[in-house]
Amino acid sequence: MSAGSGIRRTLAAVVLAAAAAGALAAGDVVTVYKSPSCGCCGAWVDYLRQNGFTVSVRDVDDVNAARRFTGMPQRYGSCHTATVGGYAVEGHVPAADVRRLLAERPKAIGIAVPAMPPGSPGMPSPKPVAFDTLLVRSDGVHDIYARH
Repeated sequence: MSAGSGIRRTLAAVVLAAAAAGALAAGDVVTVYKSPSCGCCGAWVDYLRQNGFTVSVRDVDDVNAARRFTGMPQRYGSCHTATVGGYAVEGHVPAADVRRLLAERPKAIGIAVPAMPPGSPGMPSPKPVAFDTLLVRSDGVHDIYARH
């Protein structure tokens, strides 16, 4: 390996880290809409805070109405919905996927982890399951954004 290629790799890593940090430093606040009685929603909020996000919580009586407000189709629904940086974030989405969304800024409604997969952030389980984070496009169609 040449010194030049090592420097290029190091520079690329620094640029990627700065982009991810910049996404959080830009003042993006994650606003979470959740039922006041939902414990796993609170666990996801705690998880985001432990991962460096600033979070504002809005307890609502109708999470489905909040989801409609964000533009996220109901078929991707979970127990809570959130907004950050102009995107909807639905369900128990890993922090790394939210950071990636904010760094890449794709044309999309947002990202979603439908339902409540055991082992996803905020959903501890002795039997975790594999789950996908979906990128929900403006037309409501989704692509797999990340596999966990």
